[in-house]
Amino acid sequence: MAKAKGYGETRAYNAPLKTDTYIFQDNGLIPNSRLPLIVRQGAITPGSDDPAKPFEETFRRNGWTGTWRNGIFDYHHYHSTAHEVLGIVSGSASVRFGGESGEIIGLTAGDVVIIPAGVGHALLNQNGDLLVVGAYADGREYDTLTDDPNVIAEARRRIAQVPLPDTDPMDGAGGPLTKLWTQG
Repeated sequence: MAKAKGYGETRAYNAPLKTDTYIFQDNGLIPNSRLPLIVRQGAITPGSDDPAKPFEETFRRNGWTGTWRNGIFDYHHYHSTAHEVLGIVSGSASVRFGGESGEIIGLTAGDVVIIPAGVGHALLNQNGDLLVVGAYADGREYDTLTDDPNVIAEARRRIAQVPLPDTDPMDGAGGPLTKLWTQG
């Protein structure tokens, strides 16, 4: 696994403040991705009446649809047919990305994580009433796969066919994702 905080260490694009990126290599059970996982701290302020609404509206406005409200599965899983965005509405969580030997990332209310197709993720623990809003790029249907060696070859094939999103889930066509995911 290569880690690039703030992206300046591995790319020329100057991402917004409080943006971290991580690249995870295929570990034989979780395919992961050549595309970086993007963590935007404090990207969206939860609403007062309906804290999840600003996340849902922002994601939808930028073409990330199929929104849901829930938590994060507590087992390693990934999606081979869609890129996913998670917005932390309330509470906080420690999530391991990249599989069993991946990176543990602390997330709090207002944080947004953009997960490339294939990148494993699992909730390790949570504090408070964790509420997450999730959505998928360009309205794509998603699957949920685990670290099963019998499905990884087919999953890698599907991941390679997932198109890059047209927009960043927070900032639209000019957002960091559209620059970070098209370089190098």
